[in-house]
Amino acid sequence: MDNMISLEINGIPVKAPAGMSILNAAKQANVKIPTLCYHPDLKAWAACGICVVRNGNSPKLLRACCTEVAPGMKIITHDPEIVKIRRSVLELILSTHPNDCLQCPRNGNCELQKLAADFGIRNNPFEMRIADLSLDTSTPALVINPSKCVKCGRCVLVCQEMQGVWALEFLQRGEEMRIAPAADCTLAESPCIKCGQCSAHCPVGAIYEKDDTAKVWDALKDPDLHCVVQIAPAVRVAIGEAFDLPPGTLMTGETYTALRRLGFKAIFDTNFSADVTIMEEANEFVQRFVKGTGELPLITSCCPAWTDYMEKYSTDFINNFSSCKSPQQMLSALAKSYYAEKMGLDPSKIFMVSVMPCTAKKFEISRSDNMSSTGQQDTDVVITTRELGYMLKVAGIDLPSLPKSDADNILGDYSGAGTIFGVTGGVMEAALRTAYNIVTGEDLDDVKFEAVRGMQGVKEATIDIKGTKVRIAVAHQMGNVEQMLEAIREDRKAGRKPRYDFIEVMACRGGCISGGGQPLGVTDAVRAARTKGIYSDDERSVRRCSHHNPYVIKLYEDYLGAPLSEKAHELLHNEYHKRKLYSK
Repeated sequence: MDNMISLEINGIPVKAPAGMSILNAAKQANVKIPTLCYHPDLKAWAACGICVVRNGNSPKLLRACCTEVAPGMKIITHDPEIVKIRRSVLELILSTHPNDCLQCPRNGNCELQKLAADFGIRNNPFEMRIADLSLDTSTPALVINPSKCVKCGRCVLVCQEMQGVWALEFLQRGEEMRIAPAADCTLAESPCIKCGQCSAHCPVGAIYEKDDTAKVWDALKDPDLHCVVQIAPAVRVAIGEAFDLPPGTLMTGETYTALRRLGFKAIFDTNFSADVTIMEEANEFVQRFVKGTGELPLITSCCPAWTDYMEKYSTDFINNFSSCKSPQQMLSALAKSYYAEKMGLDPSKIFMVSVMPCTAKKFEISRSDNMSSTGQQDTDVVITTRELGYMLKVAGIDLPSLPKSDADNILGDYSGAGTIFGVTGGVMEAALRTAYNIVTGEDLDDVKFEAVRGMQGVKEATIDIKGTKVRIAVAHQMGNVEQMLEAIREDRKAGRKPRYDFIEVMACRGGCISGGGQPLGVTDAVRAARTKGIYSDDERSVRRCSHHNPYVIKLYEDYLGAPLSEKAHELLHNEYHKRKLYSK
């Protein structure tokens, strides 16, 4: 390989490809260089200075995260001077950081805390200078604690470059420099789409999800309430990480058991309503594609962060949006209508808790009047996968040791198509499995659509449905979405037929498996493991198409009538409206 470069790291011969950073080359040699601002999802920009190294006897220190390897380098990663410099940098950061670790949501899972422990910092020679900045609790999804910010810039890079939202930015300079919502407004007034990727990438407790566990505990102890719960597809392959299990470990049955032990009266699965979503959305697509009853391309609408983005940035695509609610909202509406009727319960006494991988789901439950289709708010509380982990530990429930159990089938049984909603391309693949049946009256021999799988930012393919060509696209990570939307806009301006018929969008890289509410520390390796867990759940399913789910069939026979019926539209569909980028 001509592009391989030979160098030494701490006397160890290393070969690394041209363009690789010293930091990543050191990892190949099993040498760990400490970092704080660096994250593999983001471009390195050397903000913290903790990763300094030396090349030979040169007095010049290099920042390993953003310095590329060069032939003949003799890198020293640790010597007394380097360690002293790193320690001083940490002490300076700690001098502007509150000492309330025990009250911090990141206690025990904080990168700064770990570095301080690794370096044995017990005293700080610098005077404490804690900025007197107030919490921003303006959104139902996220909290900003600017006093804890270490100015690593990860949240800004995520928001501006990965997500293309620009809700966060650097304000002021020097010691007064801080990271805040754009224009120094509140987060609720900013263009924020509540995706939570800022909190997922923050190394400390400066941005975190709003904790709603107290509401759940209060509801569980209220004898007048009938508490029910649903879990999203991606939760089952990540909740085990809260108990030190490897990412991707499938914990579906154990999670059902744990939720029963918490005191929930009924355990539902969002995978069931994902199957219902496919029945509605696949029929909606066929109506548009075959019968020409609406604009193409049809764009999926399961991701609330993407929905918020579209209503702020891309209102020219409102007519292309599927009117289907997300699976979370469909299940909640069915719990307070269909389930209530079947069980003879007062819908106003049903308290629906939703366990989601996504912080934007906390916003979704009250985003419009459509989220109260049963006469009251359909979903009462959303907690993230992280919050569920906290609750189980408080209750003394050791998830890995629990026996498996089943969900309540009326709103719990699911197909493999329902579970793959948790990964990028999954909604598209699930919809195509059923759309093929609707169009042809036959089932696929091979239900896998490899063309929509994988981590490529935008995936395009043409699917052949018995001679009918369907042009599809899948985009994940909001920064990738605009290039796809711009291509469609170009087609419109030129008077060309749209290049796609059906589009799936998910706001987070990899889909819901790396949503803003999932266990922290996500990388592409973690995403791959969680994705593998999701596909294994699909492959082991007896039924792999939504239209084969017997409980979904019964739902339509007994209650909804048919997909896209008047009753289905009343409970399972919604509308979209233009939102202001800044609400001031």
